[in-house]
Amino acid sequence: MAGAISRLGASQGANPGAPHRHDATGEAPWVRYTLITVAVLFLGLFLFIPLASVFYEALKKGVDTYFAALVEPDAVSAIQLTLLVAAIAVPLNVVFGVAAAWAIAKFEFRGKQLLTTLIDLPFSVSPVISGLIYVLMFGAQGWFGPWLEAHDIKIMFAVPGIVLATIFVTFPFVARELIPLMQAQGSEEEEAAIVLGASGWQTFRHITLPNIRWGLLYGVILCNARAMGEFGAVSVVSGHIRGLTNTMPLHVEILYNEYNFAAAFAVASLLTLLALVTLGIKTLVEIRAGKEHQDEGASRPAPTLQGQPS
Repeated sequence: MAGAISRLGASQGANPGAPHRHDATGEAPWVRYTLITVAVLFLGLFLFIPLASVFYEALKKGVDTYFAALVEPDAVSAIQLTLLVAAIAVPLNVVFGVAAAWAIAKFEFRGKQLLTTLIDLPFSVSPVISGLIYVLMFGAQGWFGPWLEAHDIKIMFAVPGIVLATIFVTFPFVARELIPLMQAQGSEEEEAAIVLGASGWQTFRHITLPNIRWGLLYGVILCNARAMGEFGAVSVVSGHIRGLTNTMPLHVEILYNEYNFAAAFAVASLLTLLALVTLGIKTLVEIRAGKEHQDEGASRPAPTLQGQPS
């Protein structure tokens, strides 16, 4: 069989005038060009054109109008609230995600499959439904509503409710990035460190954390992007109080419904810029992680056959 293949390759090389044949795993050039064209048209129609239109509409009435919409008190309040919610939700999700991933990947315990399923719950539940659940729990007529009102604790239509809703819809991102990574790495290095006398914190700090740093950073980026752009759950629990409980997406909706299109697109362009910055950081993280993996692979000695010199 090998001789037949070699003879076939030799005969093709000896006859350069023979018609070109595609290999069994390749595609005809027109198929590749068609797929590339379809992909580019799709991206242009559903991504690049809407992206360009956001900035066009935001700047259509001039730069002064654009910046005036961003420094307007309600807009500033929405920006500050969005950053505040992300600053609270993301670190909490990092703590939960690392702890959950470490438990699921490194240990066997009863209820492990249930915990994994619950982590995926926000992916299957509509954000609006999750916001409604918080209203049923902490609203004035909810399960804990009378007790909260008696103790003058306000969760719904206030910052705590927005933070809770944001945490719920974003908590899978860090855990879901780390679980497969930790499972692939195994627990041999941690076990060796413990055998050598390292404590649990030393093992995590010097072994586990360096091994997962790129996956952790990637999960943080995705979590932060979702936290700043969340609309459905926050819309239910916020109460839409201008200057108090409106995040940037909610502020855009209010401005658009009031036919204040220039201001609406100005705030939307700021969200778009944040998304582009997030995408750029994500790309840099992927490039850096890929380069590091290549360097690690190149630094490893090549395997040698037994009995042959290396």
